[in-house]
Amino acid sequence: MSSSRYQVCVSGAAKGESVEQGKQLALDMGAAIAQAGHALLTGATTGLPNYAAQGYKQAGGMHSIGLSPASSKIEHMLKYRLPIADYDTIIYTGLHYVGRDTLLITSADAVVSIGGRLGTLHEFTIAMETEKPIGFLQGAGGISEEIQKIIEISKPLSRAGELVFSESPQELIEKLTKILDVEHARYKGIY
Repeated sequence: MSSSRYQVCVSGAAKGESVEQGKQLALDMGAAIAQAGHALLTGATTGLPNYAAQGYKQAGGMHSIGLSPASSKIEHMLKYRLPIADYDTIIYTGLHYVGRDTLLITSADAVVSIGGRLGTLHEFTIAMETEKPIGFLQGAGGISEEIQKIIEISKPLSRAGELVFSESPQELIEKLTKILDVEHARYKGIY
């Protein structure tokens, strides 16, 4: 394991079929991120991102950060009905979902996608446009299972080396960490 600490975003469904299919995968992914010594970022939402935050905290993770679409804790909890328990810090962006997604992805060093629906697809396109390494944890259904078709249609050839797929949370985080270690090798003093 590298001594570097990266910010890894977990993106995934807040609702729907892939939440039940991916619950254990998300818990395990959160734990893998904690064990690798990275910080966790999510959209501070329900479903798979929240399960990842739970797994992260249960594994002893120290930097669980949620970026909320709400402008305050009150709005976060009462209007959006989003969780707070498994986060060390929640940033209340006031940017609603679309703006929050952009801030979330651009704040991450890498993105892990699990299951998902339209919001996960939105976060994927932001990650592609901002050239973030993206890992797809397979086995939860949803967008993450269909993404290879979308990639083939859109043909992002220059990004092929920064897209990784696995059914194992540990293997996926190892692959992403290696990509980040190479990408940031000249910045060891910063990471």
